[in-house]
Amino acid sequence: MSEETKGRIKEVLEWVYCIVIAVALALLVRYFIGTPTIVQQSSMFPTLKEGQRLILNRIARTTHTMPKRGDIITFEAPSKTYVSAAEIDTNYPVAEYNYKFKNIFSNFRYHVLEIGKESYIKRVIALPGEHIKIEDGKVYINGEQLNEDYLQDTVVTDLTGPFTDLTVPEGCVFAMGDNRPHSTDSRAFGCVPLEKIESKVWIRFWPLNLFGKVK
Repeated sequence: MSEETKGRIKEVLEWVYCIVIAVALALLVRYFIGTPTIVQQSSMFPTLKEGQRLILNRIARTTHTMPKRGDIITFEAPSKTYVSAAEIDTNYPVAEYNYKFKNIFSNFRYHVLEIGKESYIKRVIALPGEHIKIEDGKVYINGEQLNEDYLQDTVVTDLTGPFTDLTVPEGCVFAMGDNRPHSTDSRAFGCVPLEKIESKVWIRFWPLNLFGKVK
């Protein structure tokens, strides 16, 4: 093999190494620190509208930090998005996640590359140990009405599922969309485990006139 050929092979290998490292770093940043996304649902209207672009903060997932009430989070969609009253486990009112993967690659493809994965954007309403009750179109936490100034004046919280009077289990949150009549949320499938929470919505960068932190 000539020196020229060896030089070309070395150059190609160096480029391959650089590309592999760059991809690995990009995946690490995307999974553990933050990533951009596009709003594809209307369940958080008017706070978030379809087509808006956001930056998601994923450090909380990395540190396993419980979100606060009022935080807007993204989480993995449950495998069962509606549970009937007859199916509820009153001792553990938590969303079901029964996804199965054929091999390590399909698991990596789903959880890390997030190909074929569906996520929800909702607002944290109740925290571990708190009792939440939905009654007469209002939300009560530990017997006191929750002030929800982020909702439109005409919005009421309907009983769109069987999870409307419960104590949030440890390690979970109860989350709902701001557009209550058009939101599939914890009322329908139960509380969301901390390990299924992917990120906290941090900054809206498009449209430019709404650039800033999302509340």
